[in-house]
Amino acid sequence: MSARPLVLVVSPGDETYRGYCLEQVAAAYDVVLLTGAEPSWEKPFIVDHAVVDLTDPAALLAGGRALAERHDIAGVVTWDEWHLVPTARLARALGLSSPSVEVMRACRNKATARTLFARHGVPSAASMKARTLLEAGLATMTLGYPAVIKPAAFAGSIGVIRVDRPEELSAAFAFASAGASRSREDTGVLVEEYLDGPEVSVECVTHRSVTTAVAVTRKHLGPAPYFDETGHTVDATDPLLAQVAPAAAAAVKALGITDGVQHVEMRLVGGRPRLIEVNARIGGDMIGHLVRLAIGIDLPKVAADLACGRGPDLTATRSGAAGIRMLYPDASGTLTERHINQPFAAHTPWLRQVQWIREIGDQLALPPEGDLFTARAGFYIVTGRNTTEVTERLDTAADEITVATRGDR
Repeated sequence: MSARPLVLVVSPGDETYRGYCLEQVAAAYDVVLLTGAEPSWEKPFIVDHAVVDLTDPAALLAGGRALAERHDIAGVVTWDEWHLVPTARLARALGLSSPSVEVMRACRNKATARTLFARHGVPSAASMKARTLLEAGLATMTLGYPAVIKPAAFAGSIGVIRVDRPEELSAAFAFASAGASRSREDTGVLVEEYLDGPEVSVECVTHRSVTTAVAVTRKHLGPAPYFDETGHTVDATDPLLAQVAPAAAAAVKALGITDGVQHVEMRLVGGRPRLIEVNARIGGDMIGHLVRLAIGIDLPKVAADLACGRGPDLTATRSGAAGIRMLYPDASGTLTERHINQPFAAHTPWLRQVQWIREIGDQLALPPEGDLFTARAGFYIVTGRNTTEVTERLDTAADEITVATRGDR
């Protein structure tokens, strides 16, 4: 029998984007898995598992209880946005440390979060719900243009679009509604004030209601009117961290979060933070991995520590920078070419990873027909001493990578 504490992980995600999370937790804990499919890549990191329909809250709860009957579980954790609420419910049912279900629901619903931000004086975007195109039009008369139309409870920038003129509203509302219809929690649409300024996220750790901002992530977005994220950079010495940390902590407090890891998104409008949303989990797009490369803090392990009621170790062991850039085609179509200059890759130690996620012959669809899941061909990660060096290296590597599509007729 292992002497290590045992953690139940709900929905490990895919190996490409979330494999590092499971690996880091398994380095410190024994892991049992609640998953929707038989484990494959996860097998080296787990001691047991249960396969259930993760979209069925009752089945998820029953599967968790069955694992708890076989093991002495110290904590329950997920980094999957779609399972934050049922994971909180499972942890509470097992008598383990967890944010409340109500708090997780507030994080998942952007309209609820906006209400709480306003109540607690946290600057964010003015926002109105719209059930119909007519209501969306009335909302823009109040909020003005440009405006942002988005699903009330989704993620990954899916269904989020900027509207600059009234004649664009009908198509934008249909685009946002299509994204909202994919939510299992709230299929409503929000019309919001457009926040004009650079977008960042603050990677936070909250323990016993005290929030520590451990890193700021500078985001890079694709062309308007969409909000697809094309890359991120993390710098251990970024001076922006001190400026945005108080706003991030205030947003976490407004939502009632007492413990956990948070990915807090905001924009800087006139140099001042304005909140977009609080995600009560580790950031996607490998952001947690960038934090580790730049600062040396393992956010997945921290999340497991907190789930087990342990105080997290937030000691930075590195002082550098890291960045990721997503690989998109110039146009939608069939992927015909994807490669990197192999001599360059072999002799470039700062090029830490090149990851293809689509195969030759696959269809890549950019917005508005597609989204980040259908558009990306892959990504690459670099490290450096600071943001300037990382940005230069991202640009250098881009010249050595080819992604090409053929339009289908």
